[in-house]
Amino acid sequence: MSAPKILLLPGWQNSDPGHWQSRWEAVYGDHRVEQHDWMRPLRGDWCARLEEEVLAAPGPVALVAHSLGCILVAAWAAHSGHAHKVRAALLVAPGDLERDDLRQMIPGWAPIVRRPLPFPALMIAAEDDPYCEAGRSRQLARDWGARFIDAGARGHINSESGLGDWPEGRELLNDLLKEE
Repeated sequence: MSAPKILLLPGWQNSDPGHWQSRWEAVYGDHRVEQHDWMRPLRGDWCARLEEEVLAAPGPVALVAHSLGCILVAAWAAHSGHAHKVRAALLVAPGDLERDDLRQMIPGWAPIVRRPLPFPALMIAAEDDPYCEAGRSRQLARDWGARFIDAGARGHINSESGLGDWPEGRELLNDLLKEE
């Protein structure tokens, strides 16, 4: 079976140069799904971009999502006829877009799609994520049928978390892909 193309799905405002997703792009050659508008994300537009990238891939893909990217994976998978191309998804630090403050900052994403994902998924979330309480992350993982790993006190698992290239995350992705 051919190795999947890794599609990086950043969250709101994109991933900055110090973010582990940006570092994975530089180190491993993973492919960032560029959105038309990182500041005012529209769910339909973001789903359409992901659909284009999945269709453009010559073989299977693996989704590596952070924050709003996790919510995107659930929304896209619920409507796409091409989810069979996804070998697995690594979902990191989902944002709780049903929370009042976040719903106002990023409108149009609530309610969060809560159907089981049609591919294997692993969620990693921190106990102290300012954008999603630990209990909500665990519930989203259950709703999506994703295995859950508690990352401890790592905040939003982004540049500010000081992860560098985050080799532990890459190892978890590689293990997830071996489970196929």
